Amino acid sequence: MPALLWLRRDLRRADHPALLAALDAADGALAVLFVVDPHLWERGGPVRRAWVAASLQAVQASYGGRIAVRYGRPDEVVPAVAEEVRAGSVHVTREVTGAGMRRDERVREALATQGVEWVETGTPYAVGPGLVRNGSGDPYKVFTPFHRAWQQHGWPAPAEDPAELSLLDVESDDEALELLDEALAVEDLPELPAAGEAAALARWADFCDEALADYTQDRDRPDHDGTSRLSAYLKIGAVHPRTLLADLAPKRSTGSATFAKELAWREFYADVLFHQPWSAWRDLRDALEGLRYDEPEDAIEAWKRGETGYPIVDAGMRQLLATGWMHNRVRMITASFLTKDLHVWWPVGARWFLDRLVDGDIASNNHGWQWVAGTGTDAAPYFRVFNPVLQGEKFDPAGDYVRRWIPELRHVEGKAVHQPWEVEDGYAEGYPRRLVDHSEERKDTLARYEAVKKG
Repeated sequence: MPALLWLRRDLRRADHPALLAALDAADGALAVLFVVDPHLWERGGPVRRAWVAASLQAVQASYGGRIAVRYGRPDEVVPAVAEEVRAGSVHVTREVTGAGMRRDERVREALATQGVEWVETGTPYAVGPGLVRNGSGDPYKVFTPFHRAWQQHGWPAPAEDPAELSLLDVESDDEALELLDEALAVEDLPELPAAGEAAALARWADFCDEALADYTQDRDRPDHDGTSRLSAYLKIGAVHPRTLLADLAPKRSTGSATFAKELAWREFYADVLFHQPWSAWRDLRDALEGLRYDEPEDAIEAWKRGETGYPIVDAGMRQLLATGWMHNRVRMITASFLTKDLHVWWPVGARWFLDRLVDGDIASNNHGWQWVAGTGTDAAPYFRVFNPVLQGEKFDPAGDYVRRWIPELRHVEGKAVHQPWEVEDGYAEGYPRRLVDHSEERKDTLARYEAVKKG
């Protein structure tokens, strides 16, 4: 009996357990489907929509151009296609977010009325969220013990790549294809990276050859090309983290261990969201309940445009607008500025990042914001107020990153670019004055924290 594979966050062919399970059940008659879900499509920002469209177009080649693309509610579209191809089973990579699990339950129930089996195989993670627990059987709340347990738990080897795919020819609908085309034709889109599985693996190979050895030292330097830039591919499932971990295993270097630890952070945040799905948009910890926040609309818009008057902050925000990506160290600096210098509640920034980031992942993005804001998984958040000048001088010591993204400061040499107010002609090319005085806002932030702690 034919089988149907429904692709979601797994737009690849290699290391794809759900594909293998579908092939095993298909008896030579497999159909592949991608659903443009109006709920997700309309809520996603233009960058995310464009990245999905580009990634879907790229993966079509791996499936011989036979991925059917349909528009509509998954609980209506998937059963309809299953009936169309007379599938006895529908196969997916297991979803682990609250919204995704609720959607899948609706689809599973609809399929059950047709007598179609629902089969979940694998997850987007090396270790599925919910599997790593402490000795009492509870989930970990802090990263370090989670990381140790995650390593001890281990993960399977990458799944085999099917040698051949003989797929049923199922038509796409015009509305879905038009939406994909429109997503890629939006004006002012950032320059997206090359999409697809082959591009992801090529980027991984280049990173291993050129930057992995120095990753521990260079990963915090936005002025260096020292990061993997794989986050967008991991987000869309063009490559599985298990594939990367398998390549890292024989290297046994400081850089490879550090990179594996960064993958563990991604899995930790997914685990946190799995156990506390409400934490996507609410404070994970109530330690700051009652904290006073501001809503300075003009300042928030200036932050979004990269016009705060603090160069490292503005460089990061302009990099985001121009490329759909921002260096991770700078993500922390820009998030700290919004939450600690402008006193804005973290979901405002988290939403903007999700709208503009190619790699916008709700677990990593939103819990990363909470880590900075002091409402998340970190045990000691009260003293962390990043100084944007010192952060810039430490991680962009020659000012090259700032000058790359802020043309108004290219006439300022060296690390002086991080304090244009101290340079005689620092504002000669029109760079904006500082929105706030960091030292005063830091005092204000700590005072607000103290007021909450005292009750």
